[in-house]
Amino acid sequence: MERSLKRWWPLFVLPTALAFLVGFLIPFGMGLYLSFCDFTTLSDAVYVSVANYIKAFSDASGEFVHALWYTALFAVVSTAIINVLALGVALLLTRGFPGTNAFRTVFFLPNLIGGIVLGWLWQVLLNGVLARWNATLVTSEWYGFWGLLLVVCWQQLGYMMIIYISGLTTIPEEVMEAAAIDGASARQAFWHVRLPMLMPSVTICTFLTLTNGFKLFDQNLALTNGMPGNRSQLLALNIYTTFYGRTGWAGAGQAKAVVFCLIVVSIALLQLRLTRSQEASG
Repeated sequence: MERSLKRWWPLFVLPTALAFLVGFLIPFGMGLYLSFCDFTTLSDAVYVSVANYIKAFSDASGEFVHALWYTALFAVVSTAIINVLALGVALLLTRGFPGTNAFRTVFFLPNLIGGIVLGWLWQVLLNGVLARWNATLVTSEWYGFWGLLLVVCWQQLGYMMIIYISGLTTIPEEVMEAAAIDGASARQAFWHVRLPMLMPSVTICTFLTLTNGFKLFDQNLALTNGMPGNRSQLLALNIYTTFYGRTGWAGAGQAKAVVFCLIVVSIALLQLRLTRSQEASG
């Protein structure tokens, strides 16, 4: 069997490698090249060096820079809230009380709803509440921020909860019993036994929530569409409106996309390194 695998493994790897080449590497390479070009279609691209990057960051309206820090703030806050709440719910739902499976299902269901539908539903609900104060989600960029945060937390909490529950159920009962025998309180057992053993789940959940926070698009589009005055735009929506909504800005939109990609990859790698080091020390 081992000899056969060594002989035929390229045949099994080839479909995946081709899909990765066609679906990611080639488009990424073309996109990187186009970020240095002025173009309307692929056939009329003209090389302009770093002009698109200068144009993206020197926009008089400052939309891109605003979207950068606005997205970073949203990603950090949403990551913290989702993971704390998901872990708290997971701890409650692993206590074994009646109806646990039903509660797990209820918490997970929002994750099955599409982002556009979800954003539209919450837009109606939140605007109905804010109408009591003669306001809407697009009255202020911060109304949009907190509204979007509520939507994303509600949607993603159940998915992260499932990952944390999986991690909690793999912790041996003997370890917890040994901690109790040694006199550890419930709080001490959590911080010094459960949480270190739960670090693989923490790594996965923080990676997913952090990258999702930076890449969020459809909920942002449906909930506020960047209003008022494009001040509630996250990066993905800002890139989309730059590329498709501003004549002559396709190259700058592509440059923004490259910067966006580099930021997400860098932050994801840094986060993975930090949480993996915690796994090793734990």
